[in-house]
Amino acid sequence: MKRWMLATGLGTFFAMALIATAPATLLDARLRDASNGRLRIAEAQGTLWSGTGLLELRDERGRSGLARTLAWRLTPAALLRARLGYEVELGPLSRPFPVTISWSRIELAEADISLPAVALGHVVPKLATLGLTGDMNLRIPRLSIGRDSTQGDATVQWRSAGSALSPVAPLGDYELRIRGEGSTVRTTLHTLAGPLQLDGQGAWASGRTPEFLATAHMAPQFRQQLAPFLRLIAVERGDGSFEFRLK
Repeated sequence: MKRWMLATGLGTFFAMALIATAPATLLDARLRDASNGRLRIAEAQGTLWSGTGLLELRDERGRSGLARTLAWRLTPAALLRARLGYEVELGPLSRPFPVTISWSRIELAEADISLPAVALGHVVPKLATLGLTGDMNLRIPRLSIGRDSTQGDATVQWRSAGSALSPVAPLGDYELRIRGEGSTVRTTLHTLAGPLQLDGQGAWASGRTPEFLATAHMAPQFRQQLAPFLRLIAVERGDGSFEFRLK
């Protein structure tokens, strides 16, 4: 027992020494691999133990379109479970939240992240030309992301949503619920308030292209203004609704 405790203590000590000197750029490489290049840490400074940088959200061509200041500090207790545990601050006014990195997955908890609506254009390239406006809030109670498996829940709220191409502003407030169920991630969209009513569902199975279908309805007094805009991005149906599909 004493030998085992000694070996564990020495292993933890050497791991801490290595992390204290390893360059922060190694975190960028890990995040790049986990996100297929869509998330990167630019201008990384410091070490794996403590550092700063810019968290960049990149489009499918690898071009940066949105960046937030990032700071991290290691929580040494996670090393006893062969993991890297961090307290992360994303933006100058954000509340720190825990991120745990292992060989097979990244885990987040209690995260509350604010983003401009333009970030949607980097996640969904089809929306990039719409000049999206409004404020988005991403809340993650707990989410575990692996190479072929996602577990947990997240919620995205889009407040005062709008588009530079729409004559009506704002279009409304919306909520997207995300649920990881192993090899499949499911999403549900519903309207909180506003003249444009959106409802939709989607799924993203491991190794397959994401699919999402939303239906748009509007009150009669808004139809003349909104119909031309919706025809740019959706298919008009016989009942007066519009169908928007991503695949």
